[in-house]
Amino acid sequence: MVTHNNNEGLYIEQGVHPPHFDKTLDDDGRPKRTGTALTASAHIITAVIGSGVLSLAWAIAQLGWAVGPAVLVAFSLITYMTSTMLADGYRSPDPVTGKRNYTYMEVVRANLGGRKVQLCGLAQYVNLVGVSIGYTITASISMVAVKRSNCFHKNGHHVKCNTSNNPYMIIFGCIQILLSQIPNFHELSWLSIVAAIMSFAYSTIGLALSIAKVVGDGIGRTSLTGVTVGVDVTASDKVWRCFQALGDIAFAYAYSNVLVEIQDTLKSSPPENKVMKKASLVGVSTTSLFYILCGCVGYAAFGNKAPGNFLTGFGFYEPFWLVDFANVCIAVHLVGAYQVFTQPVFGFVESWARKHWPENKFITREHPIVIPFGSGIYYLNWFRLVWRTAYVIVTAILAMLFPFFNDFLGLLGSLSFWPLTVFFPIELHISQAKVPKFSTKWIALKTLSYSCLVVSLIAAAGSIQGLVGSVKKYKPFQAQN
Repeated sequence: MVTHNNNEGLYIEQGVHPPHFDKTLDDDGRPKRTGTALTASAHIITAVIGSGVLSLAWAIAQLGWAVGPAVLVAFSLITYMTSTMLADGYRSPDPVTGKRNYTYMEVVRANLGGRKVQLCGLAQYVNLVGVSIGYTITASISMVAVKRSNCFHKNGHHVKCNTSNNPYMIIFGCIQILLSQIPNFHELSWLSIVAAIMSFAYSTIGLALSIAKVVGDGIGRTSLTGVTVGVDVTASDKVWRCFQALGDIAFAYAYSNVLVEIQDTLKSSPPENKVMKKASLVGVSTTSLFYILCGCVGYAAFGNKAPGNFLTGFGFYEPFWLVDFANVCIAVHLVGAYQVFTQPVFGFVESWARKHWPENKFITREHPIVIPFGSGIYYLNWFRLVWRTAYVIVTAILAMLFPFFNDFLGLLGSLSFWPLTVFFPIELHISQAKVPKFSTKWIALKTLSYSCLVVSLIAAAGSIQGLVGSVKKYKPFQAQN
């Protein structure tokens, strides 16, 4: 392996090639990065506009007009602010010329150290595995929705059209087994761009169908405080649903767990932190606009009866072909989003294995395979093939066992939002910017962090209560009604 000295990053930033410069390698001897603000924005949009957008009409219905949109705006502002803090931690000690930190854990290790590194790793990788399961569930629900939509169109809306999710989870898993053999994040830009286009497509269709419903049927029964106690829900259900809605909104903005890995795809010049801040602004502002429109217009269309998933909950039956197309777009988008969230898991395990067993040929050897028609060479690694295939299979089986859409999203959002989106970025900023203890800025940042902790805890409580209720009524591997 080619080794470069630590000053080469400075050469690259200044546009000067160091001695023994190799155009195929980066400033630290790794393969050259080619990412731009466009590809980073595509990765962010792919990660952010996911299955979370589908539950926002339901979330607004629980919180009402007074609180729902305000919570959406607050989460978007917090997410953007903390993402800029995290972007500055990619290089340390200086955010422009410092040493690169390739993963979220390495950023925390370089800037904070101690037990926080293990806590960060636990929060990040548990969440990433959870997202893999959640996206498998959501993709299969969208595939099933296509079949059920055609059934309803043919036989009438009163027919049950029972369909099992399991075959579609298996199909999704098979696709992911193939795509998971893409060696690393740097080669996923094309997939993220396709996925981002799909996310715009189904969000726009959902928004258009909601507007059409409002124009045709009028605004549904809505209120400033959301679902009405004694009419729609009991008092206790109202509280739990509000808590769960916070978790769903938190999940909808979750991309901090892959932000550093996305930043690691960017070219070294201009500085990665500046490009990542631009990409975050584009990504978060774009998704926030879609979220507010989809959440608010969806609530206006369905009122307090808004379904948990407004494209697969059959608030819309017609035009059935457009609903089908939207659900196909969701499935295609989630094919790409799954890879965005699982590549960091793959990379972490493979790096750990190479570090502990550097002489093991099964783990380290790359076998070159010539791709026909001059398409290049693919490097087959047996450990990568076996481990990634096993991971996809396990997540698919877990998705089959626990296919609870809203409750699962809320729990994932609540568990990841505070530590990964708020706590660690704020602590990184305080450390890197040397914010004086008990200064006005320090107090404000700490207050924000602890306030978000409280929100995460109550959101987790609401989601767990919802999961417990769903588990009591659920029979594994049974067809969906």
